[in-house]
Amino acid sequence: MKRNRSALAGAALLTAGVIALAGCSSGDSGEGTGGDEGSGASTGVVTVQNNEPQNPLIPAVTNEVGGGLVLQNIFAGLVYYEADGAMAMDVAESIESEDNQNWTITIKADQTFSDGTPVTAASFVDAWQYAASDAEFENQWWFGNFAGYNPEAAGEEGALALEVVDDTSFTVELAAPQSDFPITLGYQVFSPLPESFFDDPEAFGEAPIGNGPYKLDKWEHDQVISLVPNETYDGPRQPQNGGVDLVVYATQEAAYSDLLGDNLDVINPNVPPSALATYKDDLGDRAVDQGAAIWEGLTIPARLEHFGNDEEGLLRRQAISYAIDREQITDVIFEGTRTPAVDYTSPVIEGWSDSIPGSEVTHADADKAKDLWAQADAISPWSGTFTIAYNADGGHQPWVDAVANQLKNTLGIDAIGQSYPDLATLREEISNRTLNAATRSGWQFDYPGAYNILGALFITGAGSNDGDYSNPEYDTLVQQGATAPSVEEGNALFEQAQEVLFQDLPVLPLWYRSTNAGYSTVVENVEYGWDSWPIIFEITKE
Repeated sequence: MKRNRSALAGAALLTAGVIALAGCSSGDSGEGTGGDEGSGASTGVVTVQNNEPQNPLIPAVTNEVGGGLVLQNIFAGLVYYEADGAMAMDVAESIESEDNQNWTITIKADQTFSDGTPVTAASFVDAWQYAASDAEFENQWWFGNFAGYNPEAAGEEGALALEVVDDTSFTVELAAPQSDFPITLGYQVFSPLPESFFDDPEAFGEAPIGNGPYKLDKWEHDQVISLVPNETYDGPRQPQNGGVDLVVYATQEAAYSDLLGDNLDVINPNVPPSALATYKDDLGDRAVDQGAAIWEGLTIPARLEHFGNDEEGLLRRQAISYAIDREQITDVIFEGTRTPAVDYTSPVIEGWSDSIPGSEVTHADADKAKDLWAQADAISPWSGTFTIAYNADGGHQPWVDAVANQLKNTLGIDAIGQSYPDLATLREEISNRTLNAATRSGWQFDYPGAYNILGALFITGAGSNDGDYSNPEYDTLVQQGATAPSVEEGNALFEQAQEVLFQDLPVLPLWYRSTNAGYSTVVENVEYGWDSWPIIFEITKE
């Protein structure tokens, strides 16, 4: 999940497909454990590490991990994802189509929000129309393949081709057929909203009312978000605990220290780099090591001096990529818990490839790096310092310092890290385009498909296109892949699109992350999902 701006007009949403998890535990989602709060549920309040949300807690505008974990648990969408990435029904009774373009969605009867008001078909339709109505909304681009979508039509609600049939059913017309449309509906932007939201969206963002397994009890900014079981929720994700405190930590080290002392129950999502060599010994069978759909890279915006969309800028990006020894960093800094990235997706996502033309730029080659940098200097001599911005609460300093040292030693330039206290502060500068530096980029997949990252990070104007990358050839290939008649054909087009990315290098692939985490001695039934997030409703604590 991540960031800013509207999407390409007519950009087709999604293709992707079935996740092929390497090492993730499967297990079921908790369906069948149901009943209301108290039917076998433990009463302890579970504490989980989290970030302070950057944005108000509104599905249309929250697309970073701090707020995403909250929305995932206070809202119930049409579908949700089980631990292994499989799609399962939540509020939806059925999602049907004869042509993959015109869909009829039926929801379960007698659903309510936590304030007792009904969840109806209109609750979904009105929420989606609102989310697609403003180009400033972080998640507007998700509606790019809906008929009627216009990213420039700020304020024009009702543009999408959605129609309420009755209280429990509505129709969706897409701009182009999309066979995997149902699987996308587990993302939070497709949540319903109560009528009270439209009366005062600003107030709602501070105290949201959802229809999910939990409801918001309190939000003490920069400290804790407390969730309690929602007694009106009767879906498959029944809470098995007495509530959850999502606790904000300034550093991963502080969180890990509290975990070891049983003052924190669940690390989210990873132990700090300093603990990677010892955490399995520290935690024993409470240590978690499994695959996850998380990709990390280094964004170098074209607006930075010497890094424009010209020959000099491309030469310098290539030189920096060749100068970074990913294998050394993943082995030494991350104790082998990361894997050097050779594409722009993830090995646990179907369609991943380790042989995309141009991906050789991800392999360290000091001589080539020096030569490319010299060619760039011949166009315009380098001056200044190469700065890498990062959030201090994410455990990034060790690898940022290592990359900076590699650039100094290989290219002979000044390179430093620039620390921000937390992710929300860093994201604010990135979103406002006030950050005059390269920045660490991470993508935790929102649903198990390649389009999720290739659309969100690189399509012209897309929600998390932090470097403002734009290439019509890339956009066209991704749109074609998103509406291809099969997952296999779509992934072949996505591979062609990645060739374009390697030609332009708007972001340098760094590594794929695993879930290297753990939990305290006082909780049980802790499971991390395909996306590395702990599955909160399953956790028990006496």
